Amino acid sequence: MKPAALKLVLIAAMALSAGACSKNDAPVPPVAAAAITASSYDTVAASAKGFTVGAMMSAQPVYVLFDPQCPHCGHLWNAAQPLLNKVKFVWVPIAFNSGKSLAQAAALLAAGNPAQAMTEHEKLLLSGSGGMAASSSIPPEIEQAIKANTQLLNALGVDSVPFILAKNRRTGEVVSNNGALETPALARLLGLDL
Repeated sequence: MKPAALKLVLIAAMALSAGACSKNDAPVPPVAAAAITASSYDTVAASAKGFTVGAMMSAQPVYVLFDPQCPHCGHLWNAAQPLLNKVKFVWVPIAFNSGKSLAQAAALLAAGNPAQAMTEHEKLLLSGSGGMAASSSIPPEIEQAIKANTQLLNALGVDSVPFILAKNRRTGEVVSNNGALETPALARLLGLDL
């Protein structure tokens, strides 16, 4: 294979490996969400229900809408870890299905230490064991919050996760990304130095 052709194959493979999960469980390549504006950021900030990790005093939170059964979301969780001393992340669980996703999202929201629960969950999910065990008995207010988060994702015109919504530190512009990113690309999106 010629070097130029090999380079194209490698780029395509990298794009697919950093994909996203859609409602129908089919992987989709990462794409920028259409029509995401400052008002989209404000809407998510005002209405999303999630858990916060990272630099709690950060003035511009980064919102990540995720499904607990999405392995790409697990990869993004791991990629975000080196940035926790610089960024406040708000992880907003959604549920594309009412099975494991809903129960695991509820368990994460109700956890005493959501960051620790999420780390353990993602470790289990990425190992192929399906993630954390979670009760199917979900308090109505938590179930409603997850359903509202899912409706919020749909209202943004986004149909796959992980979905990142943030303000770039350098420019102040609202930025978004649909799909997992490696740490350097995530830092660039957010306007951070590594």
